[in-house]
Amino acid sequence: MKTLIIAEKPSVGKDIARVLGCKNGGSGFMEGSRYVVTWALGHLVTLAEPENYDAKFKAWNLEDLPIMPEKLQLVVIPQTAKQYHTVKELLFRGDVSDIVIATDAGREGELVARWILEKAKCAKPVKRLWISSVTDKAITDGFHNLKDGAQYINLLNSAKARAEADWLVGINATRCLTAKFNSQLSCGRVQTPTVAIIAKREEEIRKFVPQKYYGLSAIAAAHPPAAYRAPAADRAPGASETFSLVWADGKSNDTRSFDRQKTEALLNTLRDKRECAVRDITRTAKKKYPPKLYDLTELQRDANKRFGYSPKETLAIMQKLYEQHKILTYPRTDSRYITTDIVPTLPERIRACAVKPYAKTAMSLLRAPIRANANFVDNGKVSDHHAIIPTEEAVDLGALDEKERKIYDLVITRFLSVFYPPFEYEQTTLKVNIGGETFTARGKAVLAPGYTAVYQGADVDEEDEAPDTAGGKEQALPRLKAGDKLAIRQISLTEGRTGPPAPFNEATLLSAMENPAKYMDSKDKSIADTLGQTGGLGTVATRADIIDKLFDNFLIEKKGKDIFTTSKGRQLLKLVPPDLKSPEMTGQWEQKLLKISNGKLGKDVFLREIRSYTTEIITGIKSSTEVFRHDNLSTTKCPNCGKFMLEVNGKKGKMLVCQDRECGARVNLSFTTRSRCPECGKFLEITGDGDRKEVVCSCGHSEKYDAFIKRKSSQPSKKEVQEFMAKLKKDDVKNNPFAALQGLKL
Repeated sequence: MKTLIIAEKPSVGKDIARVLGCKNGGSGFMEGSRYVVTWALGHLVTLAEPENYDAKFKAWNLEDLPIMPEKLQLVVIPQTAKQYHTVKELLFRGDVSDIVIATDAGREGELVARWILEKAKCAKPVKRLWISSVTDKAITDGFHNLKDGAQYINLLNSAKARAEADWLVGINATRCLTAKFNSQLSCGRVQTPTVAIIAKREEEIRKFVPQKYYGLSAIAAAHPPAAYRAPAADRAPGASETFSLVWADGKSNDTRSFDRQKTEALLNTLRDKRECAVRDITRTAKKKYPPKLYDLTELQRDANKRFGYSPKETLAIMQKLYEQHKILTYPRTDSRYITTDIVPTLPERIRACAVKPYAKTAMSLLRAPIRANANFVDNGKVSDHHAIIPTEEAVDLGALDEKERKIYDLVITRFLSVFYPPFEYEQTTLKVNIGGETFTARGKAVLAPGYTAVYQGADVDEEDEAPDTAGGKEQALPRLKAGDKLAIRQISLTEGRTGPPAPFNEATLLSAMENPAKYMDSKDKSIADTLGQTGGLGTVATRADIIDKLFDNFLIEKKGKDIFTTSKGRQLLKLVPPDLKSPEMTGQWEQKLLKISNGKLGKDVFLREIRSYTTEIITGIKSSTEVFRHDNLSTTKCPNCGKFMLEVNGKKGKMLVCQDRECGARVNLSFTTRSRCPECGKFLEITGDGDRKEVVCSCGHSEKYDAFIKRKSSQPSKKEVQEFMAKLKKDDVKNNPFAALQGLKL
């Protein structure tokens, strides 16, 4: 008899099959003498749509709501039905005696496998493989310590409760809003609070009143000059003879004053001062440790900040690097640490990426034993999957396109940096008295570059950069001591304006979704803590799709890189029940789901509350006296139904959408290309239709679409350039007498 193993995805299934010696391949499975290994493709089974219960639900009628099936049914997802039937056939094979669930170690992973078993009505004995990484050792150890499937029933119940609650609330609220106001108004526990977070930031910006502030700045120099000409070893590198001092209020230590008259009066009393003495100087040795390894959200943030890639784009690139090239580990992770069982594999992973431009760094690390430390190794901080790191597969950079290369570079540079010592520097704070007033300066001298050497001068961790504090911006200061005299070259008035908070972009919106507690109306610390522990709104795997869905439903739009709510989004927030707009609801649900997974709350008790809540919100929406108005009506009539169409800003351009949700016709007006303007380098936009189709740029450049296509076709594509460079590299290796030595492990 054989054991059937169900993995969550093909790559993991094939890794397990290799470790267990399953070498015979079939369509959707691998087989050996003792085991048969198959896999899902994410979810193969999901909750049925309302029309599966009754054909009348195909029409979205207000009087049919709320839809409350006594028991929610499961259906096979059509797109992956072939793999489901493969798994089902294997489940009922006569020589399969038992099943091992080897899906991801977590709530959703449990649901993936259990829904397949439930839909197939398979009651064979179940065991559970529970591992946090898919190294050979982890898989082997996991199969030596298989758990009884019954131990995970409470976890399964919490997963079912989450899925069914989202179905009951999301399906009913979306249908009710859409039918009531005759506009496609999608809402849900995660989508709607995300729109509300953006709207709240817009309100803060709108209400912000800028204030003018003033300060004083002095230019000073060591006096007499001989005091500056100390031995080179005693001078801060890069220090110049003159440096800046910033006035600080003696009581509050604030460098800004909102009283111009007071600041000008102070300037007049100090204007003629030509000398001062160093009152106090403090030198503090500081260390800055390497940034943590990447999880998906942090990688998506960095890719957006540096390259403008959307979260979904970054995930798609990561999937190729993981599945196709096999050079980076599983991307959908919320962990920034690795487990101890990964540590023995680190030398091989470093060796795998030891190519230019990482060769020098990698080889220097391999000359000594690899030392793991708590900055990046912690079993307790790894959930379903460890951080994103390179695999043991040797990389061929020539096989990567430009975007893949950039994402790979982010991951590898971060990975190599964690093995380096901290960046060490000396922080200097200087205080002087000028006419009884305090002026300060801050200096920074590098003592040891540490991990920053890996980045070769590039920005390392922007969000950790020191803020502009009372001492002003950091500068290279001369070597001084208390009592030294300084010559004052100039004192001048400075002024500026306070600024509003910045609008969200895709990077900062990801951060807000990950840590939404500060956007809650309630300050309940227990709910905030639960949101922090459970990952906030959405998961690392779903946030990119959620943001894209908000764009596709025209609830949010982009202006440049910034994200704003649309009129439709703002009106939606007025129409939905208050609970659905707050992250607090997710926190409350997660608290109860945690109790279910711990066996302290029954699934049915929770779902009874959800059914009652659903009935309450549907009643509220039905009785609403609010009105939804389209304020973006165009003068163009729909080609299908004749109603006036709505002009909307999609994520990639402008389009016309029929106002009737049942018609749903769409006409593209313009869209942004990935081609650059030959004049200014910005992305070009295609507008018009048919003979009037042209390519334009905001700088004024324009050309006929046919001319644009002809120009582009005469230029080599990126793929052609990459293939050409790969051929050159291959020819170079053939003609290189030392080529045989490449790849040798010396």
